[in-house]
Amino acid sequence: MAGKLYIVPTPVGNLEDMTMRAINVLREADLILAEDTRTSSVLMKHFDIHGRLESHHKFNEHKTSEMIKERILQGLNVALVSDAGTPGISDPGFLLARTCAAEGIEVQTLPGATACIPAIVSSGLPCDRFCFEGFLPVKKGRQTRLKELASEPRTLIIYESPYRLVKTLDQLAEYFGADRECSVAREISKIHEEHRRGSLAEVSAWFKEHEPKGEIVLIVAGAPSKKHRRDEDGEE
Repeated sequence: MAGKLYIVPTPVGNLEDMTMRAINVLREADLILAEDTRTSSVLMKHFDIHGRLESHHKFNEHKTSEMIKERILQGLNVALVSDAGTPGISDPGFLLARTCAAEGIEVQTLPGATACIPAIVSSGLPCDRFCFEGFLPVKKGRQTRLKELASEPRTLIIYESPYRLVKTLDQLAEYFGADRECSVAREISKIHEEHRRGSLAEVSAWFKEHEPKGEIVLIVAGAPSKKHRRDEDGEE
């Protein structure tokens, strides 16, 4: 009888964000796949989890996914974790989930920690409809994507490195307009969690004076509707 693949979120900051179900699944799994076994070992030790750890990351997932699938078909229950948050969301996980699902293996994803949802809910920007962009292209295709997103009406969620944050804010101001509202969430669920809200120009100016550090989630208001733009311009 085939086993199952469990996709298990882990805390993005505070270890108390770990759910009891996640702890139990990891304790009972035959094998735990980790993005970085050194990082995950700290978490396992904290929660007294002693399962076997193996590496599964973006550099080997194409090679290991088929092998893991075969082991699950042979009866192993496998749990997948990333360094923080939910695997598959800007982290390895999609390829293994797709491989197992295509084989008819049961894939169970546990609800749990992720940085994007707290960031958008805390932003004060509309969160009934949103567009998750993850990391923007660093070089090739970046300008094209920014032009496309300039007219996106839904609130945008963007992951960014602290080293590129100011550059990204300035580019968004160039393509979207400097007065477009945004929120930068920094260090979600950690001791120094911070939310900086304002226009793209205002938030960029702040971080030019205060060097950003840690994990960054950038929330940007969607493009105003044509009717809203006409009203602002005073057109009939």
